[in-house]
Amino acid sequence: MSTPAKTKSKTKPAKATSTDVDTRRSLLPAIEPERRITDWGRSERVEGLLDRTVYDFLYHLWFRCEVEGIENIPSEAGALLVSNHAGAMPPDAAMIAKAIKEEHPRPRPLHLTMEHFFKGYPGFSMLLPKIGGVPAHPANVQRLLNDEQQLVLVFPEGAKGTEKLFKDRYRLRRFGRGGFVKAALKAQVPIVPIAVVGAEEAQPVFAHLDALKKLTGLIYAPVAPLVYLPAKFHIRFLEPVPTHELGERAHEDRGLVQTISQDIRARIQEELFDMVGKRDSVWFG
Repeated sequence: MSTPAKTKSKTKPAKATSTDVDTRRSLLPAIEPERRITDWGRSERVEGLLDRTVYDFLYHLWFRCEVEGIENIPSEAGALLVSNHAGAMPPDAAMIAKAIKEEHPRPRPLHLTMEHFFKGYPGFSMLLPKIGGVPAHPANVQRLLNDEQQLVLVFPEGAKGTEKLFKDRYRLRRFGRGGFVKAALKAQVPIVPIAVVGAEEAQPVFAHLDALKKLTGLIYAPVAPLVYLPAKFHIRFLEPVPTHELGERAHEDRGLVQTISQDIRARIQEELFDMVGKRDSVWFG
């Protein structure tokens, strides 16, 4: 005669009492009211510290920046800023952001798109987001320009600009495939070209050590001064290029994208030649 199989009883977990919840909550880290970090990882504390100790000194005393056309930066809504780029460790992005903060009647934060290869440098890649760096991806740029209505700075020359030798200073490299124009057209925001003179003398690149680059795995190994030289900076914000009049699907027209990209490159190049031609001295302007 078989006996019925015994079934295992399932025990339900005991419900947490209010006392248990209070105890667990007390173990959580305390809220820091002074902590200010955006969704992009930007830290007001870190950025403010660098601004007071480094940017302020470089902007006012070392590079003695002179700014023209600051009124061309919109006081509200999104805008894409496009600038020339050069130097072993270019200070131009920081000085452009500082110019907007110091000279504009309505200062606004500036977001800088950064290349993905910075991920290979842990310390540097951790610092850049805290001071406004955002990975250079179309989705990120679209969110900043369209959804959050922010200012975004791009350097279309990319790594080709920073690798440029001193003998080729102020001669713009190719602006890629015009991805920055496509982003502005899609978000229907203005494009503000910027011409910067001084960065190419602040930390000029005289040569590249390819063997050292391969040996160390660095992005590039330039022969350049270890510190910034006190070249005088001139930053000229040019008249914005409107995009909203071109229609919602203008970004799909490759020919239009390339034409606008080439026009903006030509405008910046012309301004650079004009600014360099008018200055009397690299160090005193």
